[in-house]
Amino acid sequence: MTETITSQRQKRGADWLSAAGLRPTRQRVALAGLLVGDGKDRHVTAESLFDAATRADAKVSLATVYNTLRAFCDAGLLREITVDGSKSYFDTNMTDHPHFYWEDDQRLSDAPADQLELARVPDAPEGTEVASVDVVIRLRRS
Repeated sequence: MTETITSQRQKRGADWLSAAGLRPTRQRVALAGLLVGDGKDRHVTAESLFDAATRADAKVSLATVYNTLRAFCDAGLLREITVDGSKSYFDTNMTDHPHFYWEDDQRLSDAPADQLELARVPDAPEGTEVASVDVVIRLRRS
């Protein structure tokens, strides 16, 4: 992840927050600039975003990063992808698409959506509805 937060990246991050109705605090703008400031989609963990913020000299705590990522998810700006039930990645690409999880690198990347075919999803239990279907394809080097 790029380690500088230029004024252009900050503006793009602030616009991203504004479009979702989130108050553009200093910490949110800094983190948003790192996430979407260059216009590219990415997958981050709280720890990797905290490391990038530290390298960019953005003054945020790890707790603030966690809380901010949660606020971004609640506002519909990010999607949380959980791997192994405990490791969360946050995706800036909000379209429906599958993911590759690279076990050797513990990295998440987009998989080609046009190559995925789901023939049928099981019926939801009584009184519930399917909110989403996350497809994570685990890879390891052969």
